[in-house]
Amino acid sequence: MPLTIIRNDITKMEVDAVVNAANTNLLAGGGVCGAIFFAAGADRLQRACNSLAPIQTGEAVITKGFSLPAKYIIHAAGPVYRDGKHNEEKLLRSCYENALDLAKKHRCKSIAFPLISSGIYGYPKDEALSVATSAISEWLMKDNMDVSLVVFDKAAFALSSELLGEVKAFISENYVDERNFRFSRERTPPRAVSGSFEESAAVRSVALFPEEKRIELAESLKVS
Repeated sequence: MPLTIIRNDITKMEVDAVVNAANTNLLAGGGVCGAIFFAAGADRLQRACNSLAPIQTGEAVITKGFSLPAKYIIHAAGPVYRDGKHNEEKLLRSCYENALDLAKKHRCKSIAFPLISSGIYGYPKDEALSVATSAISEWLMKDNMDVSLVVFDKAAFALSSELLGEVKAFISENYVDERNFRFSRERTPPRAVSGSFEESAAVRSVALFPEEKRIELAESLKVS
């Protein structure tokens, strides 16, 4: 199964599980964490998290998805980046591996990750992206799952193109606000399709197929 890097709103991904970039106390926070809590229903999700907290950095736990399209939310506690010499890479890799193992245990066939620790935890985006793609692709060498790495900002998207090779930007300059997007299971891996807007834009995904050890640009998806 491929690893697909897309630029979208993770709270709207129609997958079996989405991963929350959690803190060890599993409290609602800012960034991706805050967005997931808000979209899922903060009160219900916090009650579910309270029964599981605290967890250690690198660990992952699972709750219902509540109001999200996803059935489950997997909460993975990423490391705070200091200088790269305090086990940060190993702990970050553990987040992805433990989340994938937990998704498999709950029979998930698809999962969407944010770029863990690359926000307020300060992990350099290029390094965080390298760890994420390495950990996920190695896991996919021995197991099957549709895995999406969801980035929202243009900077992280540009880095993904540089890291994975000479590929075209998978989203056009006509990228619209996430509120205009809905998501569909019509094709796998999950993709963004338009809401109601007149102008069209091209959305592309970068797919990494570890079993073939090659990188290819997925077919352009039309939105109209």
